[in-house]
Amino acid sequence: MMRNQYAAVALGYTPDSQGAPKVLASGFGEVAKKILKLARESDVHIHQDDNLATLLAQVPVGQEIPEEAYQLVAELLSFLYHSDRKLAEKLSPTER
Repeated sequence: MMRNQYAAVALGYTPDSQGAPKVLASGFGEVAKKILKLARESDVHIHQDDNLATLLAQVPVGQEIPEEAYQLVAELLSFLYHSDRKLAEKLSPTER
């Protein structure tokens, strides 16, 4: 990795699967900019953590994240799940 370039990584996770989240896309510099642009255009949550991105960008696309990233990625996924759930409840409240 070049020191002056930042990394971007797209992760995917299927809750019903037995495996860990997988790297769907990753890159540095211009590729990272494209990943971020697509995420913004698709309203995908972007979490900025340079150290985590650099670690995950070393994982081949299609492979599971390394064990040392499990805790942080699990916390991010939990936050996103709960945020999405709360937003869905606000947009279409259940009838009482």
